[in-house]
Formats: sequence, C-alpha cells, structure tokens
Amino acid sequence: MNTASLRETARAMVVPGKGILAMDESTPTCGKRLEAVGVENTEENRIAYRSLLLGTPGLGDYISGAILYDETLRQQSTEGVSFPQLLQQQGIMPGIKVDTGAKELALHAGEKVTEGLDGLRERLEEYRGFGARFCKWRAVITIGEFKPSIACLQANAHALARYAALCQEAGLVPIIEPEVLINGAHTIETSYDVTVETQRRVFDQLYRQDVDFAGMVLKPSMVISGTDCPQRAPVEEVAEQTLRCLQQTVPAAVPGIAFLSGGQGDEEATRHLNAMNLLARERALPWRLTFSFARALQNPALKIWQGDPANLDPARKALLARARLNALASSGEYNEALEQQVAA
Repeated sequence: MNTASLRETARAMVVPGKGILAMDESTPTCGKRLEAVGVENTEENRIAYRSLLLGTPGLGDYISGAILYDETLRQQSTEGVSFPQLLQQQGIMPGIKVDTGAKELALHAGEKVTEGLDGLRERLEEYRGFGARFCKWRAVITIGEFKPSIACLQANAHALARYAALCQEAGLVPIIEPEVLINGAHTIETSYDVTVETQRRVFDQLYRQDVDFAGMVLKPSMVISGTDCPQRAPVEEVAEQTLRCLQQTVPAAVPGIAFLSGGQGDEEATRHLNAMNLLARERALPWRLTFSFARALQNPALKIWQGDPANLDPARKALLARARLNALASSGEYNEALEQQVAA
C-alpha cells in the first residue's frame, strides 16, 4: 500500500471548489430514470446519456471525480473515446462502484446488508487497469420501529471496513458511504441519534481493519428529518445537527466529507451544503465539506435532454450550472439569487 499516493488522491477528491459526480446507477436504476423522461433503457441510450454528462465542456472546473458503474467503465462515448479517458481529458478522476447491492439481512425483516466482498480483490485489480483511482461502497440504514438493529449496523460497518482495506491494499481510495435513509416520519433528533451510532460503528470497524483514515473519503447522509415528518427541520438546524454529528464521530485525519443528497430536492441539498460550510468557517473544522450528488446534479440535464440530440447543449448547460452552484456551496458562497439566475 502506497500511503502517500492514497492520501494525495483523497485530498484531490475533496479539493476546494469541487465535488464528486455520482453516476454509478445500475442498469435497472438508470433505466428507471431514462424511462421517466420517455427514453427506452437500451445500451445505446445509456451511452448517449453518459456521453452527455461526461462530455460536458468545463465540467472539470467543478467536479474532481466521477463514480461510474461497471458497464460505464468499459464503454466508449458516442465520440468513440472510453469514458475513463474522457474524464481524464477533463482533469476528472475516474471512480467505480464496487458493491453488488443491498440484499435482505437474514432474520431482520426490512433491513439490508450490502454484498460484494467475494472476488473483490481481483475486481479491484481489473478496475485499476481501466484507470480507476477510487471506489465506492454504499450501505443502507433504515429508520423505523425497532430499526436499525444492532445486527444491521454491525454487519454493514464490518463490510464497509473490509471493502476499504481491500481498496487501500490495491492502491485505490475508498469512499465510505453509510446512508441513513431519508424515508419515513422520523424527526431530525432521531436522524441524529441513528447517524451518530452508525458512524461510530463504521469508524470503529475501519480502525480494527487498519484502514488509513487519511486515505479515504466519507460519503454520509445529512442529518435531516424524514420526508413524512410533519415538522421538517429548517436549513440551519440541518446544518447544525449534521456538523455536531460529524464532530462526535469522524476522526480529524479524514481529509474530506462528500455528502450524498439522499433524495433531497436539487436546491434543498445545495442550501444545506452551503449552510454547513458557513458554519464550518466559524469552527475551524478539520475536514473539507463538499458534495457527491447523483440526482441533485443530473436531474435538470436529464429533464431537458429527454433523448433528443437537439437538446444536448442546453442539457449540458443545465448540468454545468448545477455543478457550479454546488461548487459554490462547498465554499459557503451560494445564495438564492444565484439559484434564480440559473432557473431563468
């Protein structure tokens, strides 16, 4: 393991003024998003959509890395350039999702454990050959009656740690993603408690597996009220509770935190990120706070594109604008006037 190289890559992933584009949707999930705008889920259309995103001129000004799906890493764009090469031309690091999905946790109805450790060492070697610089593994934690269970938290924390150790052994930076789902009627206080417990267990397991904290990136949920909560917490409280959670759980050695949007609206996620960075300025926190959004970046472009080549340029303009707004939010420089300019 080349510790210096891992740490350098991890710092570059969370460099000031940039974030990470998550576009690692599986084929079925990508299909659902395409079909929502009337586009058939074929490989040709998936390539066209991914070419739209990764071929956007200037994307590297706001995006440090892009998380790809296995299929995408092996494909070529509509211009005949491999997607990893296309990213590198923009100064964007290629990354790869390596888990095989969240499956039912035995004896714990309604809870999931993420799989994919079998054969991972060999797959990581192959992905590195394709140009990948970092990886991602997502664990899913559900809030509900008697949920999450200790069994669910421990199983997912252990899997995340073993994945991270294998990544660092292969010279790849692991993104650690313990997602506490936003679905439900839970309050922000419950979200805080569950997120703290989740992240404490994750870092305990990472420590036990000898993972280098300085050579990884954390991709957590924001501490936020459930979507069905009657009284959803305002932006400032989300920022305050999320930072309090991080201060309770995340070692100072971790170079950066790239938040997932987790089903929030495009503007909502950006406002929360901005509010956190405004608070972070006052507190001299040890980590960079940035974004690793999927739908919150892609949605505007997808809605404009709708599979029509004539819409390519305006769709790319929308993606670039959304990326720029989130890059500003990662420095606490976003405001609603900018959002209105984009909407106009």
